[in-house]
Amino acid sequence: MSYTSHNLMKLFRGSSAPETAPAQTSSKLTRRSSGLAELWHHWETAENLCVLDLGSTSPTNIRHFTERGHKIYSEDLLTASTDPALLTKDENGTTILDSRKFLAENLVYPAARFDAILCWNLADYLDEGLVKPVVGRLWSVLKPGGMLLAFFHTRDAGPDTPCHRFHIVGPDILEMQKIELRRETRRGPTGAIHTAVSEGFQLQRVFNNRHIETLFRDFASIKFFLARDSIREVLVVR
Repeated sequence: MSYTSHNLMKLFRGSSAPETAPAQTSSKLTRRSSGLAELWHHWETAENLCVLDLGSTSPTNIRHFTERGHKIYSEDLLTASTDPALLTKDENGTTILDSRKFLAENLVYPAARFDAILCWNLADYLDEGLVKPVVGRLWSVLKPGGMLLAFFHTRDAGPDTPCHRFHIVGPDILEMQKIELRRETRRGPTGAIHTAVSEGFQLQRVFNNRHIETLFRDFASIKFFLARDSIREVLVVR
């Protein structure tokens, strides 16, 4: 949806501790992001950028980019990955997600389309079988020299760590909104459609630095920012 060197690793420690939001929006948190700050400097001095935001539609993010003359596309890959039609069996009869079908229906863009990709914490919550194929597709649709920002939880994050949607509210400030899944079921006896609300996406795995470097091995460079809230920020360049 649209709106108008690999081994060179650097470590930075940014101020990224969560802060309690005002009482009227107690369901949301804010955090500082060193990776966002670096990206912000880039898009504040560039013109006519094309950005891919890998999350549900965010009016805040749309406004941020369109007011600066940039174009933004949004794709909610986590929700798309829950489509029952993706379920298939491997040669051992194990139920898996069909990554080919997923990529045939999602991230369908021309090569080198985007200047920047906001990956957020997608890899931590995405099904194991989709992570590498999705990163490969992101490399393809990112322009040479384009940048991708991703967040990874550290081992200090528990398995019940909630999945958040991120909204850009300042040069290095993100608003975090907990994601809840809503699924419509069949109509009940009275004809009403019953909707079940789950707790949201579950943390699937924790990547260490070596795993992250391997995941982005086809990219030209990678930079790590160490945060204080069990989040490791990663900025990679194609």
